[in-house]
Amino acid sequence: MDILDTYTYDRRQRRNTSCTLFFSLLPFFASIAIYFYLWIPESAPSLLAAAVKSAPAISLALMVLCNNGGRSLLGAAGGLLLSAGGDTCLIWSELFLQGMVSFALAHLLYSLCFLSSRYSSHSYSSSGIYILYLLLWGIGGGSYVYLLPFLQKNSPEPSVFVPAVGCYAFLIVVMATLAARTRNSWVFLGGIIFMASDLTLALQHFKAIENLEYGRHIVMTTYYLAQLLIAVGDVKATLAEEADEFRKWKRS
Repeated sequence: MDILDTYTYDRRQRRNTSCTLFFSLLPFFASIAIYFYLWIPESAPSLLAAAVKSAPAISLALMVLCNNGGRSLLGAAGGLLLSAGGDTCLIWSELFLQGMVSFALAHLLYSLCFLSSRYSSHSYSSSGIYILYLLLWGIGGGSYVYLLPFLQKNSPEPSVFVPAVGCYAFLIVVMATLAARTRNSWVFLGGIIFMASDLTLALQHFKAIENLEYGRHIVMTTYYLAQLLIAVGDVKATLAEEADEFRKWKRS
């Protein structure tokens, strides 16, 4: 009977979780729709533009907070709020460096989150995962080496931007590596897509490539998708931890 009770609980929990997540993500999808409808990058910098651009990340942060509690402020929720701060800074081109610092701190919080006990039980070692780590670091290091001459030539303060971009590249690769380590497909995909989004932005911003026709669309679509995957993955990790605790309680 205990086994049947546990199975019924798990099935009900999965169904309720899917419904709850869907409704809690409605503000995120609504704010995304408003952003792309107004297409903020083509408007003049303003507080309204900053609010519209940062609203999706803030809505995801609130969703994570509601599900995971205040502890997530030092994890995914805090990372999302710092990302919202970075979104705000990037509305004004002269605040690009400050925005990059805000996103770097967000990656630091994501990394700490992926090292938490909710994920550590899922870590594993194999030759495949080490190859993936090497690939991530190769992409990160290779991208920075490729960008270096453009940073020296096209950034407003090369003495500041060269080490700052290097530090940022290091932190985002650490985040993606730890996301892969969790064996959580949601946060892993989120970390990879975040890297792709930032690389696309950096290549265009520092004029390493010609601006793509739909470059901004690509950057923002992949950015919001990455944040969504990380937020949902973190909530699912918490729910999985609670389900494990319930099963242990039933067996005791």
